[in-house]
Amino acid sequence: MRVQQQPGWILHQHPYSETSLLLEVFTLEHGRVGLLAKGARRPGNRARGYLKPFQPLVLGWSGRGELPVLTAAEPQEPAPELYGEALYCGFYINELLVRLLARHDPHSGLYEAYRACLAELYPGTMNEIALRLFEKRLLAEIGFGLVLDRDIGDNSPVVADAVYDYVLDRGPVRINPERYARGQGVRVQGASLIALTRDALDDPAVLRDAKALMRAALARHLGDKPLRSRELFRRPVAVGLVTEERRDKAGS
Repeated sequence: MRVQQQPGWILHQHPYSETSLLLEVFTLEHGRVGLLAKGARRPGNRARGYLKPFQPLVLGWSGRGELPVLTAAEPQEPAPELYGEALYCGFYINELLVRLLARHDPHSGLYEAYRACLAELYPGTMNEIALRLFEKRLLAEIGFGLVLDRDIGDNSPVVADAVYDYVLDRGPVRINPERYARGQGVRVQGASLIALTRDALDDPAVLRDAKALMRAALARHLGDKPLRSRELFRRPVAVGLVTEERRDKAGS
């Protein structure tokens, strides 16, 4: 199999032998692909400088099986300028894609959502809205989209001033918050569910509910292995152009 002129992003890379790299790549038409970049670590290799996350590329590869060989890589456009907390957010969504996407399963809509999310991440600003909306799209793309507009108990529309217990992998059930101590899932306001349906997360209370719901929903599919990128929000890490201590503000 030979692929040419394929738009893609490197999600993760690590050394292989003394001169090569193993790449996890997210592509427009082939989904998540593993590639072997032979000789990419040699000092004179032309592609060495841009075989890295967050650089949009045009790629080519050849071979069968789980690890074809990279044959071409060229920058498609300038990379977004991510550093500090914005860079941590980028690593977070990359790790989600590596953990949750099956190999060779195209998701063209998610590919565009990934590009849009990276474009909305800025140093020194609140990036939570971009992350929550990307998480919502990711869950939908892998077949676990959230039911946000109706009560699964009686199929009635979600009411803004009601309180719901969101039963994971099913949907929201209206509860009486004064009599209901603990539910099966995540307690969330009806107004937050409606806002999330509309991708309108500007209200801090809505954003808090969305974060709790997304964290619980993603945990169902991530398994017991923790996300390494979350640690970037909990300790000082020198990454990119600056070094600063960030707490768990924007991470899931």
